[in-house]
Amino acid sequence: MRLLLFAAVAALLVHVAHTMPDVGGSVASHPVVDDWLYTCILAGCALLCIARGIAGRGERAAWLLIGGGLAAWTAGDAYWAFHLSDLQEVAYPSAADAARLLMFPAAYAGIVLLVRARVPRFHASLWLDGAIGALAIAAVTAAVLYPAIERATHGDVGAVATSIAYPLGDLLLVGFVVGAVALTGWRPGRAFLLIALGLALNAVANGINLYRDATGVTLGHSAVDSLWLLSALLIALAAWIPPTRSAALRIESRRLLAIPSFFAAIAVALQIYNQFQPLNRFVAAFATATLGVVIVRMALLFSDHLHLLAVTRRESQSDPVTGLGNRRRLMLDLGDAIESGRPHVFALFDIDGFKAYNDNFGHPAGDALLSRLGKNLAASVRPGGAAYRLGGDEFCVLSQIEGAGGDGVVALGSAALSEAGKGFTSSSSNGSVLLPEEADDPSTALLLADRRMYAQKRLRSHSAERQTRSLLLRILREREPELDEHLRSVASLAVLLARRAGVEGEELDVVARAAELHDVGKIAIPERVLRKRAALTTVERELIRNHTVVGERILAAAPAMVPVARLVRSSHERWDGDGYPDRLKGEEIPLGSRIIAVCDAFDAMVSKKPYRASLDSGEALRELRRCAGTQFDPALVELFCEHVQPQVGDWAVERYEWPADQETPAPVRVRE
Repeated sequence: MRLLLFAAVAALLVHVAHTMPDVGGSVASHPVVDDWLYTCILAGCALLCIARGIAGRGERAAWLLIGGGLAAWTAGDAYWAFHLSDLQEVAYPSAADAARLLMFPAAYAGIVLLVRARVPRFHASLWLDGAIGALAIAAVTAAVLYPAIERATHGDVGAVATSIAYPLGDLLLVGFVVGAVALTGWRPGRAFLLIALGLALNAVANGINLYRDATGVTLGHSAVDSLWLLSALLIALAAWIPPTRSAALRIESRRLLAIPSFFAAIAVALQIYNQFQPLNRFVAAFATATLGVVIVRMALLFSDHLHLLAVTRRESQSDPVTGLGNRRRLMLDLGDAIESGRPHVFALFDIDGFKAYNDNFGHPAGDALLSRLGKNLAASVRPGGAAYRLGGDEFCVLSQIEGAGGDGVVALGSAALSEAGKGFTSSSSNGSVLLPEEADDPSTALLLADRRMYAQKRLRSHSAERQTRSLLLRILREREPELDEHLRSVASLAVLLARRAGVEGEELDVVARAAELHDVGKIAIPERVLRKRAALTTVERELIRNHTVVGERILAAAPAMVPVARLVRSSHERWDGDGYPDRLKGEEIPLGSRIIAVCDAFDAMVSKKPYRASLDSGEALRELRRCAGTQFDPALVELFCEHVQPQVGDWAVERYEWPADQETPAPVRVRE
């Protein structure tokens, strides 16, 4: 195919050189070039398009149609050159004209198939853009060619009809191509550009031919023939450019407004010119139609923007995971509810243990759970109420009530947020506010509900978790009484260091509980091994190293303690990766576990042991700094040495408690 392309290009150059006028301004005529070479070039271009269709690399039907149209054009020109041109009189329309005109419907069908193959989606606005471009070009073409067409209408009806058929076909085809380019979002690619340029040259050549026939001006057959040949060659070249599928179109692109605006400006200019220098009625009709479609396009654009504004407003006030209203929507609705003066109940819910569920089953499963619970909550308050998600595991409802019916709304919401399955149970804590009785603005309502919810959450969590914690600590005291004081001290130090490290809320509670229970796995180690003063054997050393894994298994048996269990497992990992049981390194170790390791080591060094003397605080701090970067997180060691230990001072024991009436856990210092 490349050889055929090169041959067609070379032949075209020969034809163009032949049409160049000599010194006297005349153009030599030669049947071999004017007829045979011309026909061979056209036939070669048609063959290139047909071969592209037969190759079957997609778009087969489109290129077979376009190639067939070029073949019909070739056949018509050949019939004229080798038969009709020698006759004294030719009846119009002739067989040559019929064959040539077949090019137009074949090109229409082929371009439609190309557009369908290369454009994934058509927007209504793009169809209108195509119509605007086609009508504007029609108006310009009518302004240029109408005088010649009008002169050509004097004579035989068949001859007139044939003369007019070519420019009208070109007019429709060029407008059709403009519409096709519009459907690509005015990003047609190289192939479409070559097709458009080829058809435009064909229209120019036909227009010149019509003008010559109508006015009797001699422009030279060979020069016009070169334009027709170049037109066919450009289309053949387009056939062999690899197809590219247009990306999904963004209808808000500025390009999609600029080009239709340009065509609209052309229509306006023609209308203005027509007021001072009257043009033909076809120009006025096409220009008016162009502006009419522009008005429809602007109406559609305005409608699209209204729709986009509505979608943006809805998305800005919706939670992407559950589809419920978000905090912005809630604050607006709370303001409306308070201003209305009608009684409403506002309830805030927090899913208990959702972090553990996310850790156990993964974030996709967590999002799926939130979506299910959100749908259940929304259904529980219909009609008359709405559900919202504030973020994380916090939901809320706002519902109009009659009398003192707020408790029923809260109970239904709690039931909707309850779900049980294999390995998990979902429940919630809540806090509710009556509006406008207890709050006269949205911020106050949200703050009051939040306080009440967390007060209930603390009471609920302390009951189950405190029982588990108390049971395990009781077992440790019975097994090894002196261990109890060490665990309490480590827990208090861990809370102080965790706060310095930016840990707060529920995660701070987890660190405190893990620090208290970090040695719970030692209940599985024989007492003789724990109290042995001589060097441990390899088996005994493995027993000691395994106590964090045992501690994890014990704690993980209670679902509420799963986050604590993870920190306990990693509490003896080292910053350099030489710890146990998983040889985690650096920030692979959970932050809570790194905090516990520093506090555990410090308390062990300053505590008295039967088998060794204790270190004073200064010596213990120097030892921590010496091991920073190998055994301990250096940043946490620095925080501990600079802020935590000076704060503790001579208070050797800090017992960490969870008073039920306090919002934030607080350490209680007790003198040794």
